[in-house]
Amino acid sequence: MIRACVLACLLWWPHLGLAQSSATALDAVKLLDDASARLASAEGARDRVAALTVTVRAYEEGLIAMRAGLRDAAIARRNLQNRLDAKETDVARLLSVLQTLGRSGAPALLLHPNGPTDLARSAMIATEVTPTLQAEVAALQAELEELAILQQLQDTAADTLDRGLKGAQQARAELSEAISQRTDLPKRFEDDPEQMRLLINSAETLSAFASGLTEAFAVENNQIYSTDVKGALSLPLQGQIVRGFNEPNSAGLIRPGIEIAARPKSLITSPTPATVLFVGPLLDYGNVVILEPAPNILFVLAGLSDIYAETGQVIPEAFPIGLLGGQSPVVDEILSETDQGNRGTSTQTLYLEVREGQSPVDPITWFAMN
Repeated sequence: MIRACVLACLLWWPHLGLAQSSATALDAVKLLDDASARLASAEGARDRVAALTVTVRAYEEGLIAMRAGLRDAAIARRNLQNRLDAKETDVARLLSVLQTLGRSGAPALLLHPNGPTDLARSAMIATEVTPTLQAEVAALQAELEELAILQQLQDTAADTLDRGLKGAQQARAELSEAISQRTDLPKRFEDDPEQMRLLINSAETLSAFASGLTEAFAVENNQIYSTDVKGALSLPLQGQIVRGFNEPNSAGLIRPGIEIAARPKSLITSPTPATVLFVGPLLDYGNVVILEPAPNILFVLAGLSDIYAETGQVIPEAFPIGLLGGQSPVVDEILSETDQGNRGTSTQTLYLEVREGQSPVDPITWFAMN
């Protein structure tokens, strides 16, 4: 019985967050189902571009949540399994004690070899310890049942992820088509390819190009956005800031902007209504989109692959301007990544620079950092 008391103290199973992990994964399944419903209803939407933009973001949110849920589930499952393996002998002894208590009745206790004193002690220990042991077994059983739920989620994860990835791909394709068919966006000026080529060839820095660009394509009465909400804008994509203003990158290069890491092919939208001043490759920045929401204010975004915006267009807030670079992951890559409990290394970065007048400023002063 004393051994049973020691086992009861050793076999305390801390909360491993299993319920939270399974809830996160189940919530992600619902998010992906909701995104699928949005995709189906977008066909008859009055503004298909807006509807599909929301749909793509919904798929992105669902896939991010699914990754997080599977990752946390893998960590929780592995931690619990390790604890079970480490205490396998103690668990076996605990169960043996419980089985013995279950089979032992009052007559057996009367046969205690050391007499009535030890008999009384044995009865007291059994009375006090048995509920504790049974509670430990019940807690263990509950966690094992939760573990079975997590295992089932992981077993069906491949199908869920496959449907989510295919749905996101279809939503992006339909969004691209819807944008190409949209003809109601006004244009403030017509692109001049020759003049743009001269600007690009003569500019040695982004600052020089931005200055030449605003002079060449200055438009009167271009105040299409109020700067009163400065500091409250949403970032152009769902991601995480990995390099701050004027911080050196891994190569030691310092640029006056920030870098936002996100999954490949993430949707990038305009933070504000704006005039599109430039679209295309520039210097060593890759594909660049430069937006002008108000006179002397520029938003520079670099690192895009597919680009939807066109030079000279006036676009509304949250209008899709392109996709982040990289290749979308396949199901096996995601499962392998989450099974190891990793947050994932399959990310791309968007460079975001904000210029006021001729000078870059910290973009953090313009955007709400959630």
